[in-house]
This record gives sequence, C-alpha cells and structure tokens, in this order.
Amino acid sequence: MEISNKVALITGGASGLGLSTAETLVESGAKVMLLDINEDNAKKVVESLGDKSSYVIANVTEEESVQNAIDETIKKFGGIHIVVNCAGIGSASKTVGRDGAHPLDYFKTVVDINLNGTFNVLRLAAVEMGNNEPNSDGECGVIINTASVAAYDGQIGQAAYSASKGGVVGMTLPIARDLARMGIRINTIAPGIFDTPLMGMAPDTVRNPLIEMTQFPKRLGIPTEYAALTKHIIENAFLNGETIRLDGAIRMQPK
Repeated sequence: MEISNKVALITGGASGLGLSTAETLVESGAKVMLLDINEDNAKKVVESLGDKSSYVIANVTEEESVQNAIDETIKKFGGIHIVVNCAGIGSASKTVGRDGAHPLDYFKTVVDINLNGTFNVLRLAAVEMGNNEPNSDGECGVIINTASVAAYDGQIGQAAYSASKGGVVGMTLPIARDLARMGIRINTIAPGIFDTPLMGMAPDTVRNPLIEMTQFPKRLGIPTEYAALTKHIIENAFLNGETIRLDGAIRMQPK
C-alpha cells in the first residue's frame, strides 16, 4: 500500500516505538492519529508533527473507548487505512516467588492490555477498513501488531508477558485468513531489546547483559529501525500473515 495520503491509527503513539513510527509515516505523507493514555506526551508529539497528526485519549481494553477513538479518526481524517499496535506494558513476576504464587490479577492485566487490547483495536478498525476503496491489488488496509522476542524465549519472571505476546504471534495467521476476503493484511513485529524511554531508565546492570546476548550489531535496537520495518510492511503488498523478529539475532537466556 502506498503510504502517501493514507490515514494511520497508532496505539501507544506518544512514545517509544509508536512515536518513531508516527514520525516515519508523517514523513512519508500519511496522516496519523495517536491513541494513547498520556495526554501530556500526546500533545507534545502532535505539536511536533504538525497538522497531519492528532491524538485521542483511549484505553485499548475498553470497546467504547476504542470505538470512540476510531470514530474521531474518521471524523478528523476521513478514514483508516493503517493500524499499528504499539500499546503495551511489561511485567516481572515469578510463577512462585518469595511472597507466594504469581498474583492472578496482575497476570490478567498484562494479558488484557497486551493481547486483548491489541485484538480489540484491530477488530474494530478492520470494520472501517472494509469500507475503503481497494487499490489495484484489492487492498483496503494494513494492520501491524507488536509482539516481542519474549513470545519465543521469555526469561524468568516473564510468564504473563510472554503469554500475552505469544498470543499476539499466534493470532496473526488466523486473522490474516479471516481478513483476506476484505483485502486487509496483518503482520506482527517481534522486537528484541530497543532503546526506548523505558529501557533508558534501566541501569547498566540490566542493559549490558541484554546487549551481550545480542549477536550483531552489539547494541540495543533503535526505534527508527522498528519504524523502517513498519514502513516496509505497509508498502510490501505480498507480506501477510507473518511474524518478523527484529532483534539482532538475540536469544534470551533464562535470566
């Protein structure tokens, strides 16, 4: 799909990977709606990106909240052609720790945001994408989800996080099959360790072992590299139903 003059809805778009994606898509001629829960950050990003961007405050786990965000996007920009799901949270809790069993509510929260929230956004957006005029390939929309290498080799304490991201990987192909008749493609990116604001707060004792596990290049990923892959996925019409690891060949050790 050609990006110029298309409309993209980006969850978690006010920081990290979502922010870099928003910047890249605007540079490529798209209009972007940032769906985020941090209004201060979202305002600053929109001020920086200019009139081809806007934001809406929404909770990805709530149907009414997401539907309102979609309605606002259509009202502002006239449609939705691209969805990039970057909203999510991390977790660190052992199945059985010093204080007993992993809190079930915490497990549910991680899965609710990372997995259910991703599905909630894409399912509602896909309805609207189906109303788009198809291009020469019959394409009406592109969806990109964000998983993690933890879906494949999660570390100690990542049961909830790995489960949530494994679910995102697992639903990619069946959704591609579901949406094929509508001319909508879906792919997933499974990032390794990226230099996001969250990772920027981590001490060297956390960062350095992760860099050491990364084979090449020997560094953290750069958000613009994630954004470049989203751009390629959008533009490559034959890429569908796939999960792509973007990780410098890292294979996470148990801890």
